[in-house]
Amino acid sequence: MKIIWLGHGSFRIEIEDQVLLIDPWLSGNPLLPDERADEATAGATQILITHGHFDHTQDIVAVSQKTGLPVSGIFELVGLLESQGATAGHAFNKGGTVQFGNVSVSMVPASHSSSMQIDDKPVYTGMETGFVIKGEGRTIYFSGDTTIMSDMAWIGEYYKPDIGMLSAGGYYTMDMEMAAWAASKYFDFKTVIPMHYRTFPALAQSAEKLAAGLPGVRVIEPEVLEPITPDPV
Repeated sequence: MKIIWLGHGSFRIEIEDQVLLIDPWLSGNPLLPDERADEATAGATQILITHGHFDHTQDIVAVSQKTGLPVSGIFELVGLLESQGATAGHAFNKGGTVQFGNVSVSMVPASHSSSMQIDDKPVYTGMETGFVIKGEGRTIYFSGDTTIMSDMAWIGEYYKPDIGMLSAGGYYTMDMEMAAWAASKYFDFKTVIPMHYRTFPALAQSAEKLAAGLPGVRVIEPEVLEPITPDPV
């Protein structure tokens, strides 16, 4: 397994027989060099989308059209992206699980907001979500953009993820201290990777507070396009 940060809340996850792009923001992403965008998508098999904000959807249609990759996410958002020219994959909903080869992806709640600007007006794009991804004997909780929520209790107990990929930059999502509190209260992670940080001045620039709040957990600050390999189970 390789977990590769594309900057902000965007990731490439190489797992089993799949290469998943989650919320790939490739053009205008302050942390991803434009000339390396093709590296991010090379060999990808699926696009997953958590919600409608520009820093998660801006490039979806273009990437889908260029690569032919199907886009999967919540029903309303996938339908809207399909109407704009993206290839629709699974337009599913919270509680649903879809199978991509040897990888299963379950949609779970998040607590945020979700819209896209169309003709200079915000358009509702279905509810914000996260994903639980299973493969290679591992379970990943990808929080999407969220604050702390009581749903984390059942997500942790039901799915038992050992890898947490947590929005933690503050301002738009929970911050590092909140993410540490949620991780310690609701989950038993072996590895935690922060996201949705370092991109803008308003966001946290370091995960030191996250690591300090999770003694005994491997907290990995990602670097753009540098693969992370979780510790063996």
